[in-house]
Amino acid sequence: MLSTNDIRRSFLDHFAAAGHARVPSAPLVPYNDPTLMFVNAGMVPFKNVFTGLESRPYSVAASSQKCVRAGGKHNDLDNVGYTARHHTFFEMLGNFSFGDYFKERAIELAWSLLTGTWGIPAERLTVTVYHTDDQAADLWKRIAGLPDERIIRISTADNFWTMGDNGPCGPCSEIFYDHGDHIPGGPPGSPDEDGDRYVEIWNLVFMQYEQENGQIVRDLPRPSIDTGMGLERIAAVLQGVHDNYDTDTFRALIAESVALTGVAAEDGARASHRVIADHLRASGFLIADGVLPANEGRGYVLRRIMRRAMRHAHLLGAADPLMHRLVPALVAEMGGAYPELVRAQALIEATLEQEERRFRQTLDKGLRLLDEATAGMTPGATLSGETAFRLYDTYGFPYDLTEDALRAQGLGVDRAGFDDAMAAQKAAARAAWKGSGAQASDELWFDLLDTHGATEFTGYAAEEGEGVVQALVKDGATVSRAEPGDTVDVIVNQTPFYGESGGQVGDAGTLSVGDRSFAVTDTQKHQGVFAHRVAVGEGGLSVGDAVHLTVDHARRGRIRSNHSATHLLHRALRDRLGDHVAQKGSLVAPDRLRFDFSQPVAIAPDRMEAVEADVNAQIRANDRVSTRLMTPDEAIAEGAMALFGEKYGDEVRVVSMGADDDGIYSLELCGGTHVGALGEIGLFKIVGEGAVSSGVRRVEALTGEAARRWFTDRDARLREAAAVLKAAPDDVPARVAALVEDRRRLERELADAKKALAMGGGGGDAAGPEQIGQVTFLGQVADGLDPKGLRGAVDEMKARIGSGVAALVAVNDGRASVAVGVTADVAPTVSAVDLVKAAVAALGGQGGGGRPDMAQGGGPDGDKAAEAVGAVRAALQARA
Repeated sequence: MLSTNDIRRSFLDHFAAAGHARVPSAPLVPYNDPTLMFVNAGMVPFKNVFTGLESRPYSVAASSQKCVRAGGKHNDLDNVGYTARHHTFFEMLGNFSFGDYFKERAIELAWSLLTGTWGIPAERLTVTVYHTDDQAADLWKRIAGLPDERIIRISTADNFWTMGDNGPCGPCSEIFYDHGDHIPGGPPGSPDEDGDRYVEIWNLVFMQYEQENGQIVRDLPRPSIDTGMGLERIAAVLQGVHDNYDTDTFRALIAESVALTGVAAEDGARASHRVIADHLRASGFLIADGVLPANEGRGYVLRRIMRRAMRHAHLLGAADPLMHRLVPALVAEMGGAYPELVRAQALIEATLEQEERRFRQTLDKGLRLLDEATAGMTPGATLSGETAFRLYDTYGFPYDLTEDALRAQGLGVDRAGFDDAMAAQKAAARAAWKGSGAQASDELWFDLLDTHGATEFTGYAAEEGEGVVQALVKDGATVSRAEPGDTVDVIVNQTPFYGESGGQVGDAGTLSVGDRSFAVTDTQKHQGVFAHRVAVGEGGLSVGDAVHLTVDHARRGRIRSNHSATHLLHRALRDRLGDHVAQKGSLVAPDRLRFDFSQPVAIAPDRMEAVEADVNAQIRANDRVSTRLMTPDEAIAEGAMALFGEKYGDEVRVVSMGADDDGIYSLELCGGTHVGALGEIGLFKIVGEGAVSSGVRRVEALTGEAARRWFTDRDARLREAAAVLKAAPDDVPARVAALVEDRRRLERELADAKKALAMGGGGGDAAGPEQIGQVTFLGQVADGLDPKGLRGAVDEMKARIGSGVAALVAVNDGRASVAVGVTADVAPTVSAVDLVKAAVAALGGQGGGGRPDMAQGGGPDGDKAAEAVGAVRAALQARA
């Protein structure tokens, strides 16, 4: 018996031998279709190739594509576990021709695989064709030898494929397997076609027309082929079972679920085990492809899938979280074909366990309240929407779970009433917001949030993606179109661009419409709505346009490095300075990082050197950076640091990086983007540290190339200085120190010379002491004397005269400084303060002061230096 892994491999080998490129599965999050939540068909990754927007280095290809159908138009969630062939996650085997071969070769390849490679009896196969496709009917008859009664013509849209109202389209040919007359049902097109006897296993799409507004307008110049075959369905055929859940992969997962719960997969428990096995696959692959549980968008669909499985684990009586313990079995079954499962195993397990532990608290409380609310209700009755909303709003019990839980009892839920209650709550929240004094300008973003919902951020896993323009904002108002030359804020349904928050600046990059690209200069986040600041170019931009968004990869990389370095810096500061260190603000930009933190005193240089060394040691260790979703309380209980200025909701991203003797080096709550491994930071250099306010200090630093350039620039300047000094770079400090000491010596000598010159009578209107009444007076002017030396010079003048008054005026750069000294025996009767004020007035200044024996002052008019000495003399004469 062929295993599912063997079947997948043999399919790809069959087409590789026929010259097809073996294309690996694309991620479940579509990068080329903004209208899709998840990849839901094998052709989705090739959509732009079929439409001509993208070219590949091959014209024929084959793949096994991961698919999820659990939301929107293709939503199989409610049926999973209760039917033989409904799944949330499945694999689509497909072969594709992009203008290469067409119907004949496609039918030959399909028939040779089914009846040749896999040996399926031809008599078990029936095909359908579109009722006007005579060519396909004739080819099936000639190539496969099928009789007319097993080539069924179908006139409905089931056998005509379209990509939408506009674009490629064409007839289909579906291949059905007959499981035998022991199973009820008839062939396709018959009254009993909905039975399970005939199961579609492969659909061949013949793209040969182009349509506009739903009407075929021309033949395609290069007809193409798109086929899709569910791996689970063909595995059931080749393994001789009718039910997909009886194939080897599902049997292994269900067996593990049975072993862990101790409950056989029989009777009512059968559906629960199937739900768990299916939802385990969907959850595991979604998490591996970067989707994490959330309250909106893709994360919400994942949460619904996870919680539905967890409820069935609860129904089976699992006392402890179950889902994460099944992950090793999933990896064992599918990790060989999908290595992303192996790489993400730890994250998948941690996410499932955390979600289930949280959900069990909600589940126990919600089911208890639900039992109370439905007591006495009879099958067919409907639970009020208001009650369902109260369960959701007050107790966190999701509507989907209420509906699923009541379905088993034959009860319904008033969805319209639930929606009305939700709308009423939003209206109340809006009224409360308006009354809170919030800025009126924010109301625009509140309106956009209310109309379109929060923007889904896809940038943790990707740096480009598709989006649909939901709104354009110009000059504070919404517009339907932006013309060339306009600068507008563009709101899309999903974006890889990070909106500024938590200290990290917003992303920049490009927004493209077809072959036209516009610059995105900034991204801001308002009320959960991401606003891309776009300079609109030729062709303009309109609401409803499909756009391609590309983040500036190099810029994002520098921001990631700086953000991760900020986390390492925070931990290093706490290690070296103490637990009082707490973040008070930050800036994470592409060219630098800034980190403000509580610290009451200056930091010694050797401490900062140790901090820098600690960060670089973590970078060199190159440990992986991992992220988990947790509640804030759970995260803080595990030791995570909350970031300054961040507003936390019901759950947060917890970023862990590095290692030390106690385990994880840094564990913080953070919604920003980070490196995958610490070695990507490259280098960390602190370039500034100082106080910014009382008790708060700031570190400025560089990483990676910016840090390298900093060292290069410093080295260049050192070498320039060495050249000027005619010394080796290593000798520069000693040479500079010697020069500084020489300068200080020369300055001292010059000051001494000027003082000696002044003391020698080089200026003023008196060369030596003179007698004024009973007081000896010595007054002089000294050009160029440093004002700092005035007091010392006046003290020497006082010593020279022994008793009396000394006045000295120093002139520098047009200004004058004056000092007056009075010997101790004269000071009781003559005040130096009064004398200096007279001199200051002569110099055009005001004031002057000091002690009775020594006073100082100055004025702007240095030319009046002699007059200042004369003013002191006159003041003494007035007292004589």
